[in-house]
Amino acid sequence: MPLTKERKQELVVRFGGNDKNSGKAEVQIAILTDTINGLSSHFTQNKKDHHSRRGLLKMVGKRRRLLAYLQKTDISRYRAVVKDLELRK
Repeated sequence: MPLTKERKQELVVRFGGNDKNSGKAEVQIAILTDTINGLSSHFTQNKKDHHSRRGLLKMVGKRRRLLAYLQKTDISRYRAVVKDLELRK
């Protein structure tokens, strides 16, 4: 299921502080996480969709790089994002 405009705006407000702050690393990680979760359910039904799987892997890599950047620059923001999005168990 694609990310709707309303859902994206909700994530921007929640993680960015206001509706214009979509460039923060936390916002980008939240949007990527939502998209990745939607695509993961897509692959349970469409096992042979390898072209979309490549896009999913690129998104996972981008999210991983953003998390590494956030961890390197501000560990408290990193921990807050990981806790809110339930990325690490």
